[in-house]
Amino acid sequence: MSSEPGRVDVEVESKRPAEPVDGKSHPNTCPECGSHYRDDELAQSLHVCPQCGHHFRVGARERIEQLADPGTFVEEDEDLRSTDPLGFFDLRPYTERLAEAEISTGLGDAMVAGRAEIEGRPCGLTVMDFGFMGGSMGSVVGEKFARACERAAEDGTPLVSVAASGGARMQEGILALMQLPKTVVAIEELHESGGSLISVLTHPTTAGVLASFASLGDVTLAEPGALMSFAGPRVVAQTTREKLPDDFGLAESSYRFGHVDAIVQRSELRPAVGQLLRLFDKG
Repeated sequence: MSSEPGRVDVEVESKRPAEPVDGKSHPNTCPECGSHYRDDELAQSLHVCPQCGHHFRVGARERIEQLADPGTFVEEDEDLRSTDPLGFFDLRPYTERLAEAEISTGLGDAMVAGRAEIEGRPCGLTVMDFGFMGGSMGSVVGEKFARACERAAEDGTPLVSVAASGGARMQEGILALMQLPKTVVAIEELHESGGSLISVLTHPTTAGVLASFASLGDVTLAEPGALMSFAGPRVVAQTTREKLPDDFGLAESSYRFGHVDAIVQRSELRPAVGQLLRLFDKG
């Protein structure tokens, strides 16, 4: 309160992200506005901040629950596991990193694939999980996606792909890089059979995954604020020594330049995909 008559000072407290504890912020704290939520609150809002609309990452299992009609998803190729053909070792053996990722996520690799129904329409469904070694694409991810394309062609149903990845898995070397052309050829064969691919890009979708199957959808959707660029803004800025736009590589920029067909809020993603499945229904 000011000492001057007739004048009132009002202090407005700006909401900022909470200070990290031991270098890590709480996973339920919004990085944009600092709002904090309980697990059940975030689950109810589909892991979207009700205050500012920030889309939190979600795992593959939860994404499937959000997209697929209840009880319709049937997983395929669940038993596939990556091997260690190079005997790769950095700070720890590759086999140890694989085991740790499987324990932490409950998944066999960075992609879950199968058949499902969305809004009553049958489809193939592949969903990546960034929590499994950064959603990196190794030989298993490429094989799962290729098999999903084959099943969609056999079933005569569209394939829905949800991508979230940091790129090819360096621990598998050239075998991981070969998944780029492998997945591209799989999509070509799906198209030759009269099938279609609906690609959904989530945060982040970068590098080899963006450069292969994630960008080849007959329709490409993106979640708000999702990063989708071959390299991240920091790397590009350091390489080019230029100041980049604030929205460089984000979904909004990609939409403006025609790289994606629509930006869809997570709450609207299921009905949007369902509508596309009706449009692509060969029956």
